[in-house]
Amino acid sequence: MFVIDNVGKEEPLRSSTREMLRRVLWGLMLVLSVVIYGSHAPLISLCRVDGQIPFSSSAVVLLIELSKFLVSLVCLVISDGKSLETSISWRLALPYALPAILYGANNNLVVHMQHFMDPSSFQVLSNLKIVSTALLYSIFLRQKLSIRKWFALFLLMASGALYSSGGIEAVDKASPDTHLYVTIPGLLLMLLYCLISGMSAVYTEKTLKTQKIPLNLQNLFLYSFGIVINWLAHLTGSHSGGFLDGFSIWVVVIIVSQAANGLIMSAIMKHSNNITRLFVISCSMLVNGLLSYMLFQLQLTFLFFLAVVLIGLAVCLFYGIR
Repeated sequence: MFVIDNVGKEEPLRSSTREMLRRVLWGLMLVLSVVIYGSHAPLISLCRVDGQIPFSSSAVVLLIELSKFLVSLVCLVISDGKSLETSISWRLALPYALPAILYGANNNLVVHMQHFMDPSSFQVLSNLKIVSTALLYSIFLRQKLSIRKWFALFLLMASGALYSSGGIEAVDKASPDTHLYVTIPGLLLMLLYCLISGMSAVYTEKTLKTQKIPLNLQNLFLYSFGIVINWLAHLTGSHSGGFLDGFSIWVVVIIVSQAANGLIMSAIMKHSNNITRLFVISCSMLVNGLLSYMLFQLQLTFLFFLAVVLIGLAVCLFYGIR
């Protein structure tokens, strides 16, 4: 009787331990994603030679997509190899062509928008994609958000705008400030950019959650289209030189970290939602600012610390933290 009682008590204990371990791993994954997002721009700066980026950006993106594909393939073979034999079909794979096309379209829009507005205005206005993503998330996934949560998202957008408009700046201000300007075509392209950004994110989340197949298999479908589109982009690009020209150890770090972050983002879309993704991206601004301060001696301004406060308030309001 004593032995039976112990066995009965061990089961809830094991379940509680597994749940606690799952929460810890999920938290560590989110923190890692924040760090990777925030370190991306500083890493690119470390790659510069005489102020210029020496490598082909399309080659780097292609290698990132290929890395995510290979990791997903290995994980699928190890965890559920039978899915490769029974679940692969065009009917399941075709939905992932749309987000790949949308991501590719937005990458080109970013380049074209630079002709109609200055980089600083682009950084500030691009925070509108927080609102567009939340709106599309609420409409298409039928997730009703309370007034308190909408206000939290507004604070999140405001924090991004404040950070982009001068959260960090160079200590040496000898060079003249860039003239700020935004044209009507630029505003229209920005609205299109934010709409496509939200649409691709929400559509990807809906597809990942609707299909009852392993996430690693879904990643294979998504990254397959990404490889094809980025390979075509590289072939039609204007970068001169070889495929690996200008690569360094920092470029390898970028490829590995961004591949890991892509896999984390797909897990967030599958098991959480786009709102969590928005908070991860916004929190990464803090990491970006701190790394810029430590690595490049850039000055943290009042706007940076105000953005930190607004992000903290947004997290507390949205998730009900007291």
